[in-house]
Amino acid sequence: MVVIRDIREKDYPEVARIWRDVLGIPVTDECLAETYDKMGKDDRYATFVAEENGKIVGLIATVVCLAIGHPSGYTKINGLGVLPEHRGKGIGRMLIERAEESAKANGTMYLGLASGLQRKTAHAFYEHMGYQKTSYWFRKRL
Repeated sequence: MVVIRDIREKDYPEVARIWRDVLGIPVTDECLAETYDKMGKDDRYATFVAEENGKIVGLIATVVCLAIGHPSGYTKINGLGVLPEHRGKGIGRMLIERAEESAKANGTMYLGLASGLQRKTAHAFYEHMGYQKTSYWFRKRL
């Protein structure tokens, strides 16, 4: 049985593995712990994990943002990942639904995300979940 719940400090090593191996974010366990400790002091941030048989098999990380044109703000998904051997079980859907519930509870009207151009399967999943492709995300390392 899969349970979706808030992240706990004891989850950090398994969560770091998902950020590295599934999402391709080169993060050390120490850096992840430091970042989550900071985010834990700011209630705009939330991370939910999917736990199956005591093992973390997926995650979704969100942040509530303010923006002109969105007076109640919007919720941005900063990361969504499910271990490959656990895909196809509805875990990604469960994580998205939990993030949607949280966004509604926070009073935000939109949930959005950016997804790498190469992640075609993820794009199809998001569209299947009712998300519309509305823009490109640009960034520059400073």
